[in-house]
Amino acid sequence: MQREIDSYITAHTSAEPKHLNELYRHTWLHRLYPQMCSGHVQGRILKMLTAMINPRNVLELGTFSGYSALCIAEALAPEASLHTIEIDDESADSLISLFKTAPGGDRITLHIGDALDIIPTLDITWDMVYIDANKRHYCKYLDAILPHLRPGGFIIADNTLWGGKIAEQEATDAQSAGIAQFNDAVVANPHLETVILPLRDGLSLIRYVP
Repeated sequence: MQREIDSYITAHTSAEPKHLNELYRHTWLHRLYPQMCSGHVQGRILKMLTAMINPRNVLELGTFSGYSALCIAEALAPEASLHTIEIDDESADSLISLFKTAPGGDRITLHIGDALDIIPTLDITWDMVYIDANKRHYCKYLDAILPHLRPGGFIIADNTLWGGKIAEQEATDAQSAGIAQFNDAVVANPHLETVILPLRDGLSLIRYVP
């Protein structure tokens, strides 16, 4: 039944633009771990959330093949911008080429390196942050981001159910433990409002209320 429900949701979700469909296919053909790519439904959710939040400054942690960045950029106002950080330097050339040619790519600034090193160098107050990087460091990302997140700003965190291991209390590996600690830290923080959506591998919506 779940497969039928997923197919129904996809069929009744607005179509992704052609360039994103092609990028998704290219990711599955040429990248390791292609399941890390957001894909059609999650991509449309990212676009809609961006349009609803209407951020001026957006930070993304974990660029991968650029799909999610382009979904976010698709909904940005003309004066808004997205800074995206990718640790894999071997992806730099393909991402630079992609953002030069893809719609919305001119609003994206790519940073290559460790997010925990780069975040402190960006003198920007963020309206929205999308976290989809090393699961072991989600708590560290949260600590690095919060001092630079505007009051009322939003964090969107991916993979916060981590294959169901979190709910089954099987957080024995480092990545599962990192996600579990992050979820616990978020719900325990009195300045954060949060809800986990059971979309794909879990998507947390977090609002900062200092």
